[in-house]
Parts: sequence; C-alpha cells; structure tokens
Amino acid sequence: MVIDSSFIPANLLLMYSVYLVGTASPGPSNMTIMAVAIQRGRTPALALASGVITGSIAWGLLAGFGLATALSTWGNILVALKVAGGLYLLWLAYSAGRSALKSNGKSKKYADSLGVSNRQLYLRGAAMHLTNPKAIFSWAATISVGLPNSPSMHDLLVGLSGCFFVGMLTFFAYAIFFSTTSAQRAFTATRRWFECTLAVIYGYAGIRLLLSKT
Repeated sequence: MVIDSSFIPANLLLMYSVYLVGTASPGPSNMTIMAVAIQRGRTPALALASGVITGSIAWGLLAGFGLATALSTWGNILVALKVAGGLYLLWLAYSAGRSALKSNGKSKKYADSLGVSNRQLYLRGAAMHLTNPKAIFSWAATISVGLPNSPSMHDLLVGLSGCFFVGMLTFFAYAIFFSTTSAQRAFTATRRWFECTLAVIYGYAGIRLLLSKT
C-alpha cells in the first residue's frame, strides 16, 4: 500500500494546534459563553456553545470543499454578512455596557438579553459565527497548514473531524468551567469590570469587522 507522504500526522497535529489556539483565545464567542455560564448556568452555556460549534462546523465544511474562493467573488454576500455581524457585535457591546452601568440591585443580567430559552441561545451562538465571513478564510488558512493542496475526501474528513472535536472540547470546557460556584462568586465581586470588558471586546470586534476589507 502506498502512503501519501504529503499527508503526515505531524501536519495534522500542527493543524489541530493552530485551530486550538484560535478557538481557545479570548474573543466574542468565548466571552459570551463565559457570561452565560456565569450568569445563567451550565445548561444554557452548553446550548450557546453548541450553536457556536455549529457555526464553526458550517464554515469549516464550506472552506474544506473550496467554497472560500468562490465566496470571495460574491462581494454583495460578504458585505451583507459583515454588516450583519458587525452590527450584532455592536448590539452586544451596548447590552453589556448598559448592564455594567447599573447597580447590582437594578442590573438585569447581561446574559438574559441573549435569549430566554436554550433554543434561542443556540441560535445566538450559531449567528455569532455565521455572520462573520472572516471565519471561512481563517478556516481555509488552518486547512492549508495540515492538508495537501488537493486532499482526498478521506484526508479532508479526518482533518476537519479532528478540528471539530477540538472545538467541542474547547467551547464546552468554557461552558463547564465558568458555570462553577467559584466562578459565579468571582463574577459577583467583579461584575462591572467583567461586563465593561465584554463591551470593549464586542465593540472592538464589531468595528473591526465593519471596517475590514475581506
């Protein structure tokens, strides 16, 4: 049996590592999972995380099957997605900032503004990824690290499946860890600082997405 030397485990490990760094780094999705876990509990946070994973998987599949190049030629679609995603992030920044300005007794939980039911939280999580077209190009770059230029279907599925598993572990770990009692106590003591940080991160991400050229 002939083994394709261009597709080796070392490349896969590098691909998974690149994806892990990207998913584990603090960003709008992770910070939202943290907020929901702390303020609403484990199950709602897992619902939100599942939505984030679904959005990530969707972009990963599109990138894996070569649609990143095709999508880059559809300027109107990219612009619409960027505007929707940017405005959504700015709305999250406004919600977090408004909550941070209120006293503890009068403050409505920021996480409550994301939706009441787990289904709503799932859809919010998916929307955060699906309205960010930059994700598909990040996926394309990640895939190029671990797969040959023209990967077989088997190689592609192995590479993507590993990344999806890494993403599930990462996002679910955020949901589980920050839903603990100790994390909730820490949030109670630092609520305003935490929500101000959320507002800054969301605002920066929203403006950056709206002004991006890709």
